[in-house]
Amino acid sequence: MNSVTVRALLVRGMIAGVLAGLLAFGFAYLAGEPSVDAAIAFETAHSHDHGGGEEELVSRAVQSTAGLATAALVYGIALGGITALAFCFALGRIGRFGARATAALVALGGFVTVALVPFLKYPANPPAVGDPDTLNQRTALFFLMIALAVLLAIGAVMLGRSLAARWGNWNATVAAGAAFTVAIAAFTAFLPSADALPDHFPAGVLWEFRLASLGVQALLWAALGLILGPLAERVLEPRTEKHPAPADPTTAPTSAPAH
Repeated sequence: MNSVTVRALLVRGMIAGVLAGLLAFGFAYLAGEPSVDAAIAFETAHSHDHGGGEEELVSRAVQSTAGLATAALVYGIALGGITALAFCFALGRIGRFGARATAALVALGGFVTVALVPFLKYPANPPAVGDPDTLNQRTALFFLMIALAVLLAIGAVMLGRSLAARWGNWNATVAAGAAFTVAIAAFTAFLPSADALPDHFPAGVLWEFRLASLGVQALLWAALGLILGPLAERVLEPRTEKHPAPADPTTAPTSAPAH
């Protein structure tokens, strides 16, 4: 794949990221912001009970609209570009799949490694809630889990390819998936936990926020896979002209005169 094609696919990936980011923003605003408001209200009441509280630099209205939209778009564009580069690498290397199927598989792998696996070990907490002293530790552990999931997923793909010739595609895929699951479970069991929520925090609010966070990720990756596929297909398989070009009159045969 030449650099011109990679550049074109990168642009398409970023376009897909913009559209996916808009969808994620709408879902996050409708499903996630109510639990964020409830968490902030709990933290505000808790800080008032202890004589604390800080003046906010940006109003809550701006945070939940323009701030959320900006974050979703920037995140979507970044993921779209990364997904497009991963698509360029995966095309033709993970099986005889077309552009749409490859984009869907890459997006599925991205969701599992970047969103689902880290969520199972270190689920998201609402903003303004938790111990700020453990923020750096929790952030480092979260990104460590992402790195481990990505590396193990790459290893699982390589294992599946090496076993496919002897075991067949289906059996090799099942074996690679089982190896990935076992390895992730082992790392999840040995890595330390980092749950630093205050006592008596409403469990309903917590899980509403966490499910909304996972839903945003699922929608974002699904949109990336479904939008990038057709865009990439147009780059890799340009449509031919449906109507033939008119014949050159200078080379057209002339009919013989009737006798």
